[in-house]
Amino acid sequence: QLQLVESGGGLVQDGGSLRLSCVAVGSLDHYAIAWFRQAPGKEREWVSCISRSAVSTKYAGSVKGRFTISRDDAKKTVYLQMNSLRPADSGSYYCAAAQPRSYHNYRDNCRADDMLYWGKGTLVTVPS
Repeated sequence: QLQLVESGGGLVQDGGSLRLSCVAVGSLDHYAIAWFRQAPGKEREWVSCISRSAVSTKYAGSVKGRFTISRDDAKKTVYLQMNSLRPADSGSYYCAAAQPRSYHNYRDNCRADDMLYWGKGTLVTVPS
């Protein structure tokens, strides 16, 4: 069993930065971790994922070059550094955990169907 708690969201100006954290209660190092987001009235969207032991990372095209995912298993924490934020980045951000082998199911992304555990989200707002 794994519990995930996100934090770090908030209101930030267009072009600003935020760092989201996802803290685990349980053995974070057993899992690959992903970030998803959902804007009001829109479908959930995959953002990024990181393999077990941080050997590999993947990013959605809309955030590549602006967002960086990382993990510190000693602190049981996964981070999402978000730079050059835009209004389109607004939404609730969720971290999720999957079995390590699931990370390799798809070459260019990670999918919600593979996630076993989810946090409750943290809200990011970038006003236009």
